[in-house]
Amino acid sequence: MSITELTGRRFPFRRTGGGGTRSAGPAGRTLARVTANDRTPADLLRSALAADAGRPLVTFYDDATGERVELSVATFANWVAKTANLLQGDLSAGPGDRVALLLPAHWQTAVWLLACSSVGAVADVGGDPAAADVVVSGPDTLDVARACRGERLALALRPLGGRFPRTPEGFADYAAEVPGQGDRFAPFAPVDAEDPALIVAGAEYSGAEVVDRALADAPALGLTGPGTRLLSGLPYDTWAGLSAGLFAPLAAGGSVVLCRNLDRLDAEGLARRVESERVGAVHR
Repeated sequence: MSITELTGRRFPFRRTGGGGTRSAGPAGRTLARVTANDRTPADLLRSALAADAGRPLVTFYDDATGERVELSVATFANWVAKTANLLQGDLSAGPGDRVALLLPAHWQTAVWLLACSSVGAVADVGGDPAAADVVVSGPDTLDVARACRGERLALALRPLGGRFPRTPEGFADYAAEVPGQGDRFAPFAPVDAEDPALIVAGAEYSGAEVVDRALADAPALGLTGPGTRLLSGLPYDTWAGLSAGLFAPLAAGGSVVLCRNLDRLDAEGLARRVESERVGAVHR
């Protein structure tokens, strides 16, 4: 499933002022492992893309809506490239700029985390919009997000990446802006792996620290090797949630089944999902 199929046509960008189908990888290739050259989350994604672009990377469920979206490495990387181009080109964000992500555990949040890493911007998860250069808000945090004096982007978080029925006042609609962005991304300025890259729950991490911590977390999370699938129902508001829900599977060459509103799924339903998705470890 391409980004264009998920979001439809693009409207012109206005300043605010203030998924993939499972397929077999090419013969002879192995799944991605972290290497000495992978020093940022964006580096990890590039290695995963080179190793096996067709394998699933993020499978998302919302148990409040019944939504399921599966993104291969290639499809996920395409979303990241387009989002990074939007962030760098239209929103004028660069290394050191702070992007407040007021978003739940969601596949589009995962895209934004990797887009920030690609640009060199600091992804401030749940951060103060008033202190941010850019704010990216879900539909439930728009009032809080208006405190940002920089650029404001809104995500409807609707199934298949759909738009808002009506664009919120003072925001640009991500689903309308991102499809027309370029499919390849190159940063205007080099990204230093030692610079701040992520803030979550009051703790700050460089890109290198995100990679190192994610790789260190992998064995305890049950990511025993390339191809391991982990199911996470943890929110994205702590390092533990971000690691289980994205960074550790990416670093270990595995994949994540990311579940929002997992508490609405009973034990029998969870067991069926674990079996159908070939999950090796569950964290909730």
